[in-house]
Amino acid sequence: MPRANRHYVPGYIWHITHRCHKKEFLLKFAHDRNRFVFWLGEARKRYRLQILNYVVTSNHVHLLVRDQGATNCIPSAMQLLAGRTGQEYNQRKERKGAFWEDRYHATAIESGEHLLRCLVYIDLNMVRAGAVSHPEEWRHGGYLEIQGQRRRNRLLDLDALASSAGIGSLPALVDIHKEWVQEALRTNDLGRNEAWSKSLAVGSESFVLGTQDLLGAGGKSRNIVGQGDFFVLRESEESYGADFTLKN
Repeated sequence: MPRANRHYVPGYIWHITHRCHKKEFLLKFAHDRNRFVFWLGEARKRYRLQILNYVVTSNHVHLLVRDQGATNCIPSAMQLLAGRTGQEYNQRKERKGAFWEDRYHATAIESGEHLLRCLVYIDLNMVRAGAVSHPEEWRHGGYLEIQGQRRRNRLLDLDALASSAGIGSLPALVDIHKEWVQEALRTNDLGRNEAWSKSLAVGSESFVLGTQDLLGAGGKSRNIVGQGDFFVLRESEESYGADFTLKN
């Protein structure tokens, strides 16, 4: 069973990243990415996982999700996703061994503008990798669905996304999302920022302080660092030490 590297705070929005074993390109074929997307849909139905965005690359995945307060939602969803995707791949390829890294990483993301930033950061993943010139060219992700270009196999809870982003309507979300992506492409603002994928929390100072407090002993030893106009609760050097369970 894949495990996260941190304690769990129910009801939060999480940016989850999970890499293939030894960063191998085990998802390089569309068939395998399609199967991950299929099981992502099953996780949504079985565990009431709220999916706000995602992208499946050739060797890792990004998920932007919320659990609606159910304690076992995300661990159960990740167990299903990782288990079924890896089993199917190994059976088809007559392969043995691990498909995924043992632990996935989860970063708490504050709602509002910080959520929008993370949303766009996920969308631009394959542009940063040089695989496409625009996120609309990569169909194994949430961009097309947010922009209303996908009619089948829809996974995202767009109403929840608009509400969490602090935007009053879905049409307004579509316009703002498109504008932010276009601006990032126009200004070539495509650099990697590990704050979104290797920290414990990202947001305002009050949000990060609150998250640190909720994490209890697991958060007290971490440093809070300002990065421009947002704050980050840094991961420790030993970044794979804690289980994804609620700490009272």
